[in-house]
Amino acid sequence: MFWEDLLLSIIKESEFVLRLILSCICGGIVGYERSRRKKEAGIRTHIIVALGAAMMMIVSKYAFFDVLAYRDLTVDASRIAANVITGISFLGAGVIFVRGISIRGLTTAAGIWATAGVGLAIGGGLYVVGIATTLLILLIQVVLHDCLRKWDGPVYGTISVTYENMENGMEWIKQELEIRDIMIHNIKMEQNTAEHRTTITMQVSGEKDATCSDLAEYLAHHPNVRGFSI
Repeated sequence: MFWEDLLLSIIKESEFVLRLILSCICGGIVGYERSRRKKEAGIRTHIIVALGAAMMMIVSKYAFFDVLAYRDLTVDASRIAANVITGISFLGAGVIFVRGISIRGLTTAAGIWATAGVGLAIGGGLYVVGIATTLLILLIQVVLHDCLRKWDGPVYGTISVTYENMENGMEWIKQELEIRDIMIHNIKMEQNTAEHRTTITMQVSGEKDATCSDLAEYLAHHPNVRGFSI
């Protein structure tokens, strides 16, 4: 009897397993794009978010039929889904980083939130909606990212450099940033006269297609630089 019930349960819930697998695929597609850009949340995070949301939606819709069968109860199938969206907001907040006047991770957080919605849709049986949303997220993340970057304003960030035994260190840093078309907005200087060491922290901005990798490589090999962050 037990094995017969187990077999019937497997057959009955096979569609639910298909929904879970499909949610993993959709979450993986979104996560792959984020992973390629070296973002905070990658493939595994998005897959788990989509899978967990789909599983919770299935539980919300179908797990209480046995209770309703012999008790005069009503169940709101949307309650778990609503709490998934609330809970996923905390996970999204964890990938947002604020450094100085720059904020990173907002798009990734929004992607995690939307991926949870994909899982809920597929878990609820709305396959077309879930797959279409996945494709739209991918379109926004990839195509619009490349198309809109040319019209975006400058990127703001913070650069900190610690150097020693340099009389004209300030002018040297300004010159290096000017060569790379990086604009300085404000400067904070801290001096350690005992060690002849100076730390300069600058709020800067530059174009999106500008890179600081060459500046980092230059600073890393400079004999007077003792530390930096970009």
